[in-house]
Amino acid sequence: MSTIQKLRTDVVIVGGGIVGASAALALRRMGAAVVLLERDLCGSRSSGVNFGGVRRQGRPVSQLPLAQRAHRIWAQLPALLGTDGEYIRSGHFKIARSEADMASLERYRALSSDFDLGLELISAARLRTQCPWLGTRAVGGSLCLEDGQANPRLVSPAFALAAQRAGAQVLERHKVEEVAHDGELFMVRAAHAQGTLEVQAPVLLNCAGAWAGAIAAQFGETPPLTWRSPLMAVTEPVAHFMDWSLGVEGGGIYCRQVERGNLVIGGGNGLTLGPDRARAEREGIALLAQQAVELLPALRHAHIIRTWGGTEGYLPDRQPVLGPSRTTPGLFHGFGFSGAGFQIGPAAGEVLADLARDGHTETPIDAFAIERFDTPPVSLSATVSAVPTASPT
Repeated sequence: MSTIQKLRTDVVIVGGGIVGASAALALRRMGAAVVLLERDLCGSRSSGVNFGGVRRQGRPVSQLPLAQRAHRIWAQLPALLGTDGEYIRSGHFKIARSEADMASLERYRALSSDFDLGLELISAARLRTQCPWLGTRAVGGSLCLEDGQANPRLVSPAFALAAQRAGAQVLERHKVEEVAHDGELFMVRAAHAQGTLEVQAPVLLNCAGAWAGAIAAQFGETPPLTWRSPLMAVTEPVAHFMDWSLGVEGGGIYCRQVERGNLVIGGGNGLTLGPDRARAEREGIALLAQQAVELLPALRHAHIIRTWGGTEGYLPDRQPVLGPSRTTPGLFHGFGFSGAGFQIGPAAGEVLADLARDGHTETPIDAFAIERFDTPPVSLSATVSAVPTASPT
């Protein structure tokens, strides 16, 4: 016989990715009672299968206050989580393949000058001397020496474990099936192997990643969130030749080399088969391999040993939704990080904790308001049925 367990808490969080888990940890450090619901394992979705880049360079200027707050959190990772998650400030180098790209990087350095990123423009002549391993298409670039990389498979679950150690109730394999709001309290009903759990709380954090739009829509908010599956691959170990994490101005391939010698490579999109499944396509892998060899000739004879993808939520302007609901007091959103949420995720979680406790945050987030999509409010139903959940980007 199915049993129904009931809990009352200060804040209920849907989604156990890096944003939801870091919010849970921050709230516990503030002294709030927290229940986090994750339908799978925390950090197992896009938060744990992304590229692992920890970069500020190249972000929209509106994201840089959030990125700077995250930069300080990443520096404290061992003390905060009990692991460094293989995080290193290896430097992030954005490659220019034309004079127009170099001009674009120069403009970005000027636009971001108030944020002390320490960007250094590197000429073609210096690049040939300093980085002989780069292909000839690179004509220069921009180096952010304090940006870096980490292992998302270690970092993202570690936030949830730290939150649990701090006293949060982190409940994995709890699939949210119903949400309701009576004007004062939210009720979130989740199914699990032993029965059903109902959680009541005055505050709900919607951190359900690519599926968060389904929750928002039940409260009269319908951001144009779409699914995409970034394509990732990893090579066999090769002799270590590169410290920097690489990107390309204007978008395209990105890669990093880990201590074991493997190259982690990303670029393009895989095939999204549904809410739970994505896979690489042969054509996409072939193009990615071609671009990798063009960028890094040392990979010409390296074997790709694994490919993967993860379903992530994208918004048209590539900016997240981060902030309060405009229709429902006590509801706060953190989703739609558009493939770039790993670095800013811990700061987004802290911002949500600020909002849950105080109703405001010192970090500027106006650019991420859900109102920017100008969706007219609709009449709200008291009950939301069959809401899927997932970890955020």
